Amino acid sequence: MHYLLFYDVVPDYVERRAAFRDQHLTLAWQAAERGELILGGALAEPIDGAILMFSGGSPAVAEKFVAADPYVKNGLVTRWRIRPWMTVVGEGAANPVRVG
Repeated sequence: MHYLLFYDVVPDYVERRAAFRDQHLTLAWQAAERGELILGGALAEPIDGAILMFSGGSPAVAEKFVAADPYVKNGLVTRWRIRPWMTVVGEGAANPVRVG
């Protein structure tokens, strides 16, 4: 199953993230190397949030990420939420559905 982690961030996120970015990216790449984090990044124009896509048997992998993320710990993230995503089309779909 895939899970989307949505972050809403503070208005001055771009300026404030520099102090924590290396720690955040290290955490993200470690999760990616374990096969938990599939894709992640900030939304652009405007930069007012981020979306990270996780793979796992439960939302626990995304919750673990949130608990360790320096952006969350240091108040750059104002709100976060995790949504299960039923992926059905594409090479990496968790639940492929084909017609015929």
